[in-house]
Amino acid sequence: MRTYYVYILLCADQSYYTGVTNNLGRRFIEHATSRNPGSYTSSRLPVMIIYAEQFRNPFPAILREKQLKKWTRKKKEALIAGKLDELKSLAKKKSFSR
Repeated sequence: MRTYYVYILLCADQSYYTGVTNNLGRRFIEHATSRNPGSYTSSRLPVMIIYAEQFRNPFPAILREKQLKKWTRKKKEALIAGKLDELKSLAKKKSFSR
């Protein structure tokens, strides 16, 4: 059975990149070696994996990736730091940042 991962990278410019993969090690190497020139991370090296979640099926992983991509930076930081109370508080607030 395959395992799927949703992950967050910290880029050199302090931005976050959120992705989904079935091979976290391989995907990290692709990001870290700029295998896809023109991609978001290729111009923001080095990158570091700072968060990952594991899934048994691809569909929940894809849905989670889409959810996290819509989150504010503050919500992502609370998730990464494991601050669940802060995350719950931020989830109650409506944010319309663009």
